[in-house]
Amino acid sequence: MRTLLILTALTLAAGGAAFAQDTSMSFFVTSAGSGKGADLGGLAGADAHCTSLAEAAGATGKTWHAYLSTSDTDARDRIGSGPWFNAKGEKIADDVATLHGDANNLTKQTALSEKGEVINGRGDTPNRHDILTGSNADGTKVLDQTCGDWTLSGAEGVAMLGHSDRTGLDDSAAAKSWNSSHASRGGCSQEALKGTGGDGLFYCFAAN
Repeated sequence: MRTLLILTALTLAAGGAAFAQDTSMSFFVTSAGSGKGADLGGLAGADAHCTSLAEAAGATGKTWHAYLSTSDTDARDRIGSGPWFNAKGEKIADDVATLHGDANNLTKQTALSEKGEVINGRGDTPNRHDILTGSNADGTKVLDQTCGDWTLSGAEGVAMLGHSDRTGLDDSAAAKSWNSSHASRGGCSQEALKGTGGDGLFYCFAAN
């Protein structure tokens, strides 16, 4: 009887471990951009940048995708099914629908870099809260606002940006949007992005 109880306890413990949720980092804001404005080398280059930063931070074994839309891709379809957690193990969202709804947990204090650092926002110097997305609030593409599908770094082109701190010039939904606040001004260069409060940063999600 005692042996049976021990075996039952071990089985339950193993089952509990199997169902324990993995809260390791599966979401972050890049601590640095490409350095070339919105020219990220396309989606492939952006994904590689996500992977490089994640692995440098010790997050290995995941398939990282940039949260970016292009002329033929919606950002929401690139990031897997969730749930996603930041570098401190705080849950950002359970699934794609929650991420793009009002119940996500994206704030200045949770939209952290891969190093677990808060991204400078409105009121900080320098402000870096403008995040490249090319997306509408629902995660679908904004046509002609992807800086040439993330290959432009000059005075031409436009990118849709989100606010990582959920704060803008007013209380409008756009100002508080993490992924669809306003378009870039003055092109796709690093200088243009910095001019509106950005630094060429973008979101990365583990798709597996």
